Amino acid sequence: MRISTVHALDAGSIRSVSEDADTPGLITLAGRGPARGVVLLTHGGRSKSRRRDSHLRLPALRMLPFLADIARSGRPRGVAVAQLRYRLVGFNDGDPVRDVHWALDRLAERFDAPVCLVGHSMGARACLEAADHASVVAVAGLAAWLPLDEPVDTLAGRALMLAHGLRDRITDPARSYAFALRARAVTDRVCRFEIAGSRHAMLDRLGLWQSLTRSFALGMLGAEPLDGRFTAAFAAEPDAGCRVLL
Repeated sequence: MRISTVHALDAGSIRSVSEDADTPGLITLAGRGPARGVVLLTHGGRSKSRRRDSHLRLPALRMLPFLADIARSGRPRGVAVAQLRYRLVGFNDGDPVRDVHWALDRLAERFDAPVCLVGHSMGARACLEAADHASVVAVAGLAAWLPLDEPVDTLAGRALMLAHGLRDRITDPARSYAFALRARAVTDRVCRFEIAGSRHAMLDRLGLWQSLTRSFALGMLGAEPLDGRFTAAFAAEPDAGCRVLL
């Protein structure tokens, strides 16, 4: 049976959209006043899995502090924040990339505003591959899962921020570094930060992960001045700008 559910209390409330069991889900907190921009968060997953996804899986719950942190600062400035639930847990043959495009289409219909994508692990890869959507102006990849041949062409004209914990044993910091260097061929706004002492789950130094992500997203959407860490890294020589130690 097809189910369509939309719950909204007011312009700033949580709205949940899911068309049916085989369609992604989207939880959205609208900003106050006219929409200045949107931040879309995507969580991690597995390389291969046909299991149905859930907002209650640990990778999805891991992104809720980021959603709350960005919403607290962004909503009063007109920035909406949304979190995607994939159809399936696995990347498979690009399933979450199609889900990100679905979410971007829904958000464009509702807000018609520029979007900053924020993804963790598999979600970062999905965001990077979906960055060619017309609404996307920037992408933040946290502990990104990046195969050696991951393409960079979708980032043309977009800003990119990558952050990776140096103690990550799930995804390889060296690969996000190599990706950042290659991305400089298609955009002059690339920066990458190395988080000392932090592992894949981002629980080590969580406050730093959150502040870095929030500052980048709100700065790229024009909701606040862009943090000098980003402008300095954009202007630096490739190696220095893609290996900023924090």
